[in-house]
Amino acid sequence: MTRDELGVDPDELYGRLKAYEGRTAASGGTGRDPVNEPMIRHWCEAMGDTNPAYPGIAPPTMLQAWTMGGLAGHPGGSARSEAYDELLALLDDAGCASVVATDCEQEYLRPLRPGDQVTFDAVIESVSPRKTTKLGTGYFVTTRMNVRAGDGEDGDGGELVGTHRFRILKYAPARPRTKAKPEPKPASGPKPASEPKREPEPTADRPRRPRPVINRDNAGFWEGVARHQLLIQRCLDCAAPRFPWLPGCGGCGSPRWEAVEASGAGTVFSYVVMHHPPFPAFDPPYAVGLIELAEGVRMVSGITGVPYDKVRIGMPVELEFLRVDEELELPVFRGAEAGET
Repeated sequence: MTRDELGVDPDELYGRLKAYEGRTAASGGTGRDPVNEPMIRHWCEAMGDTNPAYPGIAPPTMLQAWTMGGLAGHPGGSARSEAYDELLALLDDAGCASVVATDCEQEYLRPLRPGDQVTFDAVIESVSPRKTTKLGTGYFVTTRMNVRAGDGEDGDGGELVGTHRFRILKYAPARPRTKAKPEPKPASGPKPASEPKREPEPTADRPRRPRPVINRDNAGFWEGVARHQLLIQRCLDCAAPRFPWLPGCGGCGSPRWEAVEASGAGTVFSYVVMHHPPFPAFDPPYAVGLIELAEGVRMVSGITGVPYDKVRIGMPVELEFLRVDEELELPVFRGAEAGET
C-alpha cells in the first residue's frame, strides 16, 4: 500500500468513492412554489431578457431556480440522501475539505408554464479520478437532477421536463507559492491622482486571488483595465451597448462592434453579502454588487468605500481600480453612505 501527499492510499480511496456512483443524491424534492409569473418577470428584468414569450412560459435557464429551497430549505419530505452526505464526508476525511462549483449542464425537454408544480430527484452520476488543479488536488463529483412537472399517471412524479448536471470539485488546497518581492523602484516624481488602491500583499496565510480567465473574446477588456479604462462593447449595426464582452450582438446578431470607454458612473442594481463559504484571499463578510453603468449595461463587481451592511439598491457608485497583488488589478466600485458627498 502506498500513501500520497494527502496521507491516503489513492487506489483504495478511489475504489470507495466509485462505489457511490448510481446511488441517490436527493429524493422527494418539491419546488417551494409553482412556476409563476412574478418570478419569471423578476428573472427577466435582472437578466435584461425581453423575449415576448415570457412570462407565458418560463425561460429554460430558470430550470434550477424552481428546485431551490431558499434560506428556509425545502419542504418536509425532500432531503439530500445519506449516501451523498457519506460521500462528502469520505472526501473531507481524506483531506479534500474545500469545495468549489465548476460547471453545470442542462437539457430542456419542454417549457415550464405558470402553474406547473415542479418535483425532482438526483443521482450521483460520477466521481472522477484524482485531479490536480491550480486550486489543489481532489475529485470532481457530478450529480444529475431530473426535473418533472405534474402529478404523473404511474406514480413517477410527473413528466420529465429537463435535467440538470452539477459538478463540484472537492479538493485539498494547494500550498501557496511565495515569490520574492521586487525591489522598489526609485521615485520619479509625484504620484498620479488615479493611483489604484492596494490590498495587503499575499502571504502564506493570505494566498493570491484567483486569476481571471482571459481569452480572445475578452482580452480587450483586460487590456483596458491595465490602462485604467473600463471598456464595454457597442454594436456597429444597432448601436446596442453590451457587457460582458461577446463576439456578436445578442440583439441583431451582428459580429461588428467597437470598444467604448464607460464613464465609470453607476448605481447598485442588486447585491449580495458573502458570508459563506469562506475562500482564501477574501475576508467575509463583503458585498458583491450588480452594478448598472450609466451606459445601460450591468456588471458584477466588488463594492468598496462603505461597510457591507450599508450597501443599498440604488446607491450611486464610482469606478476605481484595486491593486490586489503585484500582477492583478481589478475594476471595483466605490459607494458613499447617505449624507456623504
